Amino acid sequence: MMNRVKPKKALGQHFLKDLDIAERIASTLDAYIGMPVLEIGPGTGVLTQFLLKKRHDVTVVELDMESVQYLEEHFEVLKGRILPADFLQLNLNELFNTPFCVIGNYPYNISSQIFFKVLDYKDLIPCCSGMIQKEVAERLASGPGKKSYGIISVLLQAWYDIEYLFTVDETVFTPPPKVKSAVIRMTRNSRTSLSCNEVLFKQVIKTSFNQRRKTLRNSLKAMLGKENECFRLPVFDKRPEQLSVPQFEELTNIVETHLPKDLQV
Repeated sequence: MMNRVKPKKALGQHFLKDLDIAERIASTLDAYIGMPVLEIGPGTGVLTQFLLKKRHDVTVVELDMESVQYLEEHFEVLKGRILPADFLQLNLNELFNTPFCVIGNYPYNISSQIFFKVLDYKDLIPCCSGMIQKEVAERLASGPGKKSYGIISVLLQAWYDIEYLFTVDETVFTPPPKVKSAVIRMTRNSRTSLSCNEVLFKQVIKTSFNQRRKTLRNSLKAMLGKENECFRLPVFDKRPEQLSVPQFEELTNIVETHLPKDLQV
């Protein structure tokens, strides 16, 4: 039956065929039984069936109309809860008025965009889990001092605790991707606000990592000017991958204090 839906390269589709792994992914939300769940890109429902078995309140969003038709035919319980749409274009406030979880075997070509959208709704989404490309999973979960630690690591870890749960081999997909995959879980931390200007925080992080091999003194010259007095501070001797989230908050406050008036956010 599953052969009726063909994976489409343009949508980055690789259908999971290992039921044990699908069940393990569904289990990442066991602490949230009873809370609404939004599954992104269910395909033929391999993960969906286990979410329903665990009695989650499931809504799915699927862009591929062939998959939508398959789900409508084989999952009667999802009647009225199959959204034929692009997740990145959804207004999640219109779908949910209470906290909900996000899960999926995410299309690898847009996984970072998906997580940034989750971040936009961080006060509604206490947990987001699922499968992505191994390299991206390492980047999300990486801590300071590691090569994979970067912009997305800091921005997501400011609001979520991120766990790299397990690696998944290429052979369990149809068609097999050219890369290994991994399952992660992002759990909302206790932070309710940043101790700095949030808009400037994002700007400082992006500017710093755009020249990650340089010291912060060199990478932030474009924002602060070449001879800014704050460059005497020891933090500017560091490279961006050496700073934790709280240290980036402190750096943002320093930058805001010394930012030229015409560049103030």
